[in-house]
Amino acid sequence: MILFFTSPIGLGHATRDIAIAEKLSTDITFVSGEAAADLLKRKGFTTLDVYRPKKFTVKSGQLERPFRWLMDYYSYYRKCKEIAREILNSRKGLVVSDEDFASIAVAEEMKRKRILITDITETHFTSGIASVIEKKMNRSMQKLMKACDRVIIPDVGEDRDNIVHVGPIVRQSGADRDALRKRFGFARNTILVTVGGTDAGRFLIEKTIEAYRRLQGRLDAELVIVPGPSLTLADSQEYRTLGFVDNLHELIHAADLVISLAGRSTMDETIACGTPGIFIPVKGHFEQEHGAARLGYKYDDILRIESLIEQKLGKLQNPVSANGADKAGKIISAFI
Repeated sequence: MILFFTSPIGLGHATRDIAIAEKLSTDITFVSGEAAADLLKRKGFTTLDVYRPKKFTVKSGQLERPFRWLMDYYSYYRKCKEIAREILNSRKGLVVSDEDFASIAVAEEMKRKRILITDITETHFTSGIASVIEKKMNRSMQKLMKACDRVIIPDVGEDRDNIVHVGPIVRQSGADRDALRKRFGFARNTILVTVGGTDAGRFLIEKTIEAYRRLQGRLDAELVIVPGPSLTLADSQEYRTLGFVDNLHELIHAADLVISLAGRSTMDETIACGTPGIFIPVKGHFEQEHGAARLGYKYDDILRIESLIEQKLGKLQNPVSANGADKAGKIISAFI
């Protein structure tokens, strides 16, 4: 049995964990919270909805009071340790964690076998005096990583010690692009806007709608918006709204352009499908800024979203092979 602890901050952790879980032939109980738990349940997995993460405060696309969020996150981490301890005291099985360091810390105390999946080895949310505290937290995180049986990183890189790079971990579409376009009714060039599982992407939706309006008459395209579980969007004749979906990867595969926050999983799924993308990071969110930069984007690109749409729409690329889920599944299976 596997106890799979999935960070509920955003939906990217849940989507890649679904991709991994589909490669495993054993009983899995997920531990997560809120929208991530809902997504896991929709896919048929036994899921404990017990985590309640602290939310970023984002205004006009910029992260506000990052140090305050970091302190709130530490408080949340301590609560998660209590929850994880109660679960691990009552259940056996291999502990697999996707950036839920609380479960890793408790599993270490209990001397349980544990595997960590993570994009990051340290954080960079703060500067100045506040960064001293963050650096201390980073050292604790790295100590936890070093003590894991395996650390799986969904990227390319050099393996060392207990760290294994498996490349992008993405879900596989159940049909080819033409079949998916027919299923979704994508008859024209389709611009897909998605902002993940939090309300941080409201600014991106608003700016994209403004740009789309200015492009009317110059662009034969429809706009499809996936605001996710945390945002509501009024119905409009200008665009389609799909709400909270559990098959975003298939919509990405069918689209002619994806506009998104710079979440790792969405970027990886877009690259794997060969769909062109525009990725705008939340300003001050180091992980999103780093991810966007590797594809040539930055926060200020929000000011030229109109011209980027014209440049990128329909410029399909060759799909990139991504078998990180297979590799991760084999690593995990070896510890069962």
